[in-house]
Amino acid sequence: MIIYNKLVRDRIPEIIQESGEECLVEVLTEHDYLKELQKKGEEELKEYLAASNSKEAIEELADLIEVIYGLAQCHGFSIKELETVRQSKKDKKGAFDKRLFLVEVHKKD
Repeated sequence: MIIYNKLVRDRIPEIIQESGEECLVEVLTEHDYLKELQKKGEEELKEYLAASNSKEAIEELADLIEVIYGLAQCHGFSIKELETVRQSKKDKKGAFDKRLFLVEVHKKD
């Protein structure tokens, strides 16, 4: 028996059962679900940072996006609303396409 105690994607129990194994799952409360999504976000970010190649990186980025979608929904926002906010911020402040690194700012006299 292996104990995981972590949030998993919706089809994982089904996939485990199809492999001939059994598993025990619980449905989390909204409060616990939010906490576990936050932990999952940290886990997926660490896995992305540890990725040794672009194929691994894209897999972890996809996992991060799925967690972000779940977090947005926990806060009462749809994926469309999240995208609208992202686009608005991009329109106002830009993206990260130019690879700019702010070193310092000097106050005007």
